[in-house]
Amino acid sequence: MLQIYNTLSRSKQVFKPIEPGKVKIYVCGMTVYDFCHIGHARVMIVFDMVVRWFRAIGYEVLYVRNITDIDDKIINRALENGESISALTNRFIDAMHADSDELGLMHPDQEPRATDFIVQMQGMIGNLIENGLAYQADDGDVNFAVRLLPRYGQLSGKTLDELNAGERVAIGSGKRDPLDFVLWKSAKPEEPADTRWNSPWGEGRPGWHIECSAMSCDLLGKHFDIHGGGADLQFPHHENEIAQSEGALYGQGRKDDDAPFVNYWMHNGHIRVNEEKMSKSLGNFFLIRDVLQRFDPEVLRFFMLKAHYRSPINYSDAQLEEARAGLVRLYTALSQAPGAPTVSLESKSEWVKRFTDAMNDDFNTPEAIAVLFELASEVNRAQDGEKIALAGALKSLANSLNFLVREPIAFLQSGSKDEASLSAAEIEEQIAARKAAKQAKDFVKADAIRQNLLDQGVVLEDKSGGITEWRRA
Repeated sequence: MLQIYNTLSRSKQVFKPIEPGKVKIYVCGMTVYDFCHIGHARVMIVFDMVVRWFRAIGYEVLYVRNITDIDDKIINRALENGESISALTNRFIDAMHADSDELGLMHPDQEPRATDFIVQMQGMIGNLIENGLAYQADDGDVNFAVRLLPRYGQLSGKTLDELNAGERVAIGSGKRDPLDFVLWKSAKPEEPADTRWNSPWGEGRPGWHIECSAMSCDLLGKHFDIHGGGADLQFPHHENEIAQSEGALYGQGRKDDDAPFVNYWMHNGHIRVNEEKMSKSLGNFFLIRDVLQRFDPEVLRFFMLKAHYRSPINYSDAQLEEARAGLVRLYTALSQAPGAPTVSLESKSEWVKRFTDAMNDDFNTPEAIAVLFELASEVNRAQDGEKIALAGALKSLANSLNFLVREPIAFLQSGSKDEASLSAAEIEEQIAARKAAKQAKDFVKADAIRQNLLDQGVVLEDKSGGITEWRRA
């Protein structure tokens, strides 16, 4: 029985899909004006894991993750670069896809771009105006009237009296209340033509919050199962999504028995660097592509999922090295039984049950990974047929989290991407020299070569038949 921590209720709840056997998930995606950093990687990896687990336990999943391709930051960057909005955003969308592919992640089933849903956004804004929850200000912007919606604050737990303008975006001169947020931004004379669309309220562009409401409701319906994103989006972005989505549907008076916009809200924790929240303003963020120049993509995935998705995690090279060492342990165990058959998650095996119980407890990947380590230890101790069966279980369970997906030797020989490390060709050359030394009975030289390789992080293992296998420590 799968339980999910619902930010809206602040508790774990048994997952009950709106439509039996099917799950509809919307995740807030990237604003594409720069390369993706490891904070983006965490969102992508966490919800890749969530979708994979739903599918592993038999659900049909429709996974939608949007792209914000119109935004103040995008406009400013395009003007700085002297290029069009589409040229800028297309370049960084391609880069985002390249990063995702390098990480070995699934693409969402649908990946809507905000600029393709302007009509739907305008329709929702029109409904909010008709329902008395939005107004056009003197400066031309259309704003949402927050104080007219009694339920505002239900996701964040904030009351209207607790909120203040300093927590929100800059206050426009036309707002009736500092808490109101913009739905439609009136075009400014200096803004390029490709940043404005015609509307009943004059030329302009959508506010950020309305984008996700319009796209999710259009693609998943006005009531769907799961909405996810980073913890930083809980307020105000997701709070505003609820307000405008339910406001457009129900007006000012949603009743307790009316279906909510979303049943379950999921938020992954922040990434911290040296115990500070990672942010561009602090200059302590790392691009995915830069990290992957030095570390294997599977290592980064493993690092992200070693912690529970809701917990903040501290990023460092040492943490990634520790994650790699953990994967080495698992792959080393698996290497003892190549070609081991996979097992079903419906198996009655104790290992499968414990792993499944962990994952069904709000996607508790740290506990599930602990089961993998215990299972790897059992593989190391087992003999013959039992070893093969246990290795098959290890591989099957790890695969459901997108781990141990390669041949063990390929991972074990990959190592770090440190330029100073020996290449595979150099290692094979040293192994050949050691073999020649042994044949000449120069065992001192042979031992020296083994030790020299070990000092450089390469472990040799002599097998029967005169074969020597190697892996990086």
